[in-house]
Amino acid sequence: MQERRAVREAVAVPSSLTARRLAVPVVAAAVTVGDQASKTWALHHASPARHVIWTLWFDLTFNSGAAFGLGRGVTPLVEAGVFVVVAGLVVVGRRAAWGDRWPVAFALGLILGGAAGNLGDRFFRHVPRHPGAVVDFVAAARVGQHDWWPVFNVADSAIVIGVVVIAACYAVRRRADG
Repeated sequence: MQERRAVREAVAVPSSLTARRLAVPVVAAAVTVGDQASKTWALHHASPARHVIWTLWFDLTFNSGAAFGLGRGVTPLVEAGVFVVVAGLVVVGRRAAWGDRWPVAFALGLILGGAAGNLGDRFFRHVPRHPGAVVDFVAAARVGQHDWWPVFNVADSAIVIGVVVIAACYAVRRRADG
């Protein structure tokens, strides 16, 4: 009887590991759904530009390039690059969830969900006169007629937050190791 119990305990996957493995796809799905819902809202309600508070505006724009509008005119290359990144994040997310900590799994979910949300725009959201463009609508630093920061969306925010969390986790780990 004692041996069976020891074998079961050795083979069982710890519940925290199972939960951490689920964190990446669950967070990614939540970000993707939230991003697509907010973009649908923006398509119906953010044009013309609306002042929300202080320097925050909702202003519907379409980005056919990569981050910060770079790479306009090469939309097929941007789409292919994002597809490769999403595929790579799926692989990295599965591996990282096995051995890394909660913040890293959560951050990878944010990045994967943000990339999937923007990729969904490029492939599935067909906006007239803007094929392959991503819907952006948050102008967070608009003063007068000047934007001090590029217009972005929920997916962009998730990607940036995820990258910052991963960088912070690895900086802390490196300091502890070294």
